[in-house]
Amino acid sequence: MDGGSPRPPRRPEREGSYNCDIESMDGSVAGGGPPWRSQNGSAEALLRYDDGGAGDRGSTREPLLRKRTMNTTSQIAIVGANVCPIESLDYEVVENDLFKQDWRSRKKKQIFQYIVLKWSLVLLIGLLTGLVGFFNNLAVENIAGLKLLHTSRLMLKERYFKAFFVYGGCNLVLAASAAAICAYVAPAAAGSGIPEVKAYLNGVDAYSILAPSTLFVKIFGSILGVSAGFVLGKEGPMVHTGACIANLLGQGGSRKYHLTCNWLRYFKNDRDRRDLITCGSAAGVAAAFRAPVGGVLFALEEAASWWRSALLWRTFFTTAVVAVVLRGLIEFCRSGKCGLFGQGGLIMFDLSSTIATYSTPDLIAIIVLGIIGGIFGGLFNFLLDKILRVYSIINERGAPFKILLTITISIVTSMCSYGLPWLAACTPCPADAVEQCPTISRSGNYKNFQCPQGYYNDLASLFFNTNDDAIRNLFSNGTANEFRMSSLFIFFTAIYCLGLVTYGVAVPSGLFIPVILAGATYGRIVGTLLGSISDLDPGLFALLGAASFLGGTMRMTVSVCVILLELTNDLPMLPLVMLVLLISKTIADNFNKGVYDQIVVMKGFPYMEAHAEPYMRHLVAGDVVSGPLITFSGVEKVGNIVHALRITGHNGFPVVDEPPITETPELVGLVTRSHLLVLLNSKNFMKGQVKTSGSFVLRRFGAFDFAKPGSGKGLKIEDLDFTDEEMDMYVDLHPITNTSPYTVVETMSLAKAAILFRELGLRHLLVVPKTPDRPPIVGILTRHDFMPEHIHSLFPNLNPHKYHSASMAG
Repeated sequence: MDGGSPRPPRRPEREGSYNCDIESMDGSVAGGGPPWRSQNGSAEALLRYDDGGAGDRGSTREPLLRKRTMNTTSQIAIVGANVCPIESLDYEVVENDLFKQDWRSRKKKQIFQYIVLKWSLVLLIGLLTGLVGFFNNLAVENIAGLKLLHTSRLMLKERYFKAFFVYGGCNLVLAASAAAICAYVAPAAAGSGIPEVKAYLNGVDAYSILAPSTLFVKIFGSILGVSAGFVLGKEGPMVHTGACIANLLGQGGSRKYHLTCNWLRYFKNDRDRRDLITCGSAAGVAAAFRAPVGGVLFALEEAASWWRSALLWRTFFTTAVVAVVLRGLIEFCRSGKCGLFGQGGLIMFDLSSTIATYSTPDLIAIIVLGIIGGIFGGLFNFLLDKILRVYSIINERGAPFKILLTITISIVTSMCSYGLPWLAACTPCPADAVEQCPTISRSGNYKNFQCPQGYYNDLASLFFNTNDDAIRNLFSNGTANEFRMSSLFIFFTAIYCLGLVTYGVAVPSGLFIPVILAGATYGRIVGTLLGSISDLDPGLFALLGAASFLGGTMRMTVSVCVILLELTNDLPMLPLVMLVLLISKTIADNFNKGVYDQIVVMKGFPYMEAHAEPYMRHLVAGDVVSGPLITFSGVEKVGNIVHALRITGHNGFPVVDEPPITETPELVGLVTRSHLLVLLNSKNFMKGQVKTSGSFVLRRFGAFDFAKPGSGKGLKIEDLDFTDEEMDMYVDLHPITNTSPYTVVETMSLAKAAILFRELGLRHLLVVPKTPDRPPIVGILTRHDFMPEHIHSLFPNLNPHKYHSASMAG
């Protein structure tokens, strides 16, 4: 993504063709335009726009020539493999009269119920994610193991062509099945899902991103994809799986299936769902890598945008539950009751038996590894970005093209996995081999392949295995001469390229395993080349190589460091892993962003960064609000509200009291679309424009009647029908108006406004005038107004890169 903003996803001509129906898009509600509304109830009057509206700020100086337009920032993004509309999440507490009444009436018993239920849900997230993680491992090991066993038996009989057709045919069927369910059932399940989860926790919602259908396809698509021999992992999809499980439990129940009760109503809001989904993403990492502490740190460092101490406790508890579940089930499988799965323990790649003694010369090798990891990582991200853009064009053509692309990559992968080992010469079995040589079973360090008795094929030991077994072979200690340099170079080139072309096909796929495989391979290469000056075992060099490549691609440090240590149980390597991660990340940061940050931008998610861009300090909040602004009176005509809801996709509307209700216009607050729809549906209308006490609303409704429903279950304006008489009546908006919305003065630095918006998790930020003799609101800022594309459209002469360079130089 280095060098400028990527092309946003194209807006589909027929939204329905993408099966992405959604309640409403988060329109770029903004200000500018006329900071006031016409009393005329017509749609045209409500949308009247005046180019000079936001410019009437008295002495407020505009620092740059402004091109005044509406916010045309893309309201769509690529979710999985499809283009879908997106909207923002409501993390802000809506402090209206209903909320205040509910808070005052809440008893200690209800507060206790809420706390107990939240911890119970966290416990369930850990249990279910642990079970799913175990089921994934069990299924992959048995399916892939049976495939490899059958192929190996045919090769022992020297029926090589039949063996290839069996091997490639099994891969093809598994790959096509994974692509079919992904393309037709849940396109949002394609890819790793980490960018989508990261965007969700930042406040961006999209259709089906965490739906039950996505969860189903994520689980079974990942099993089929990994079993098909693709160069991908199930670790990234497990993060998305954990988030989907958390979202399903946090939906607050289902009225449709009679699975709701009064207790579950507490979680019908985005704030609690955000906390649960954060726990789910941490549980996913813990289940994938059997790394509970690494899961907590991953959620903190990479996934979550908001963090607090209470959330730290809950994520730690969730990952601890996952670890207990996995340990118990793995111990059960050691008795041989789980088919081909059952070897090993909670530690996936145990290197604790390796004695890690290192000296000053070893640091030279570590620095070299870090530099290589940074260069290869930056190149990997650059090439992946180009490939994903090509794939997006193919995927837009429909499900058959997605399946065809997946089948093509499957054939290429099968040809490489089966064909390349034929390039390697047979190697005599070492006399001191700890394991059986040659390996006859489905896995092992010494694969027989086409070699005679007493010989093994080192390249087949890497290719003709599951990805986990290949990593285990690369990490194995005491095997300095097991792999030839030529075999390692071939394997690295193939894995690097296959990892690039595989990610992006319509199957659930993770990047961790391809990156670890490629990094471990060149780590062994460097360890072999520098063996004369280093005393470290080649298996430890493989570990450090994996760490360097992870740092160069993911740009995570603390979480990756702990995950690798939990994976290998090799605490003495901590200083070297830390050093190589820091070096590789520093080198790679000079080229581009981390792979997940890059994909978030490429998919078109309006992600709010933790820091403001330097050029934002040259702008003020009033500079970027764009029209038209639609406001409602405190007591508004039903027809005006209905027209506004029908002709816009806005989700927030300022409420302004006007004469005769007040002597002068004054800002009451903000009312949301969902609350307006609930109130309109009740048809509690008045014939005159008179402010009421709101007692009827308080008696008829509770705060939970306005709570956010589950995905796709809320009211829509199309569901409501009104008579002409009702359209001419009035409704009092005061009881449902958030009377304490966050506001900023129009002269506030845009950089400060962006930080405020992100840190508070806002959906709307009201911009008010600096002087009192003007209308009470200038406009509304949403996350789309902070996007570089929108700012550049307003200020074509603004050069963000110049300010960025100046900031870096300073």
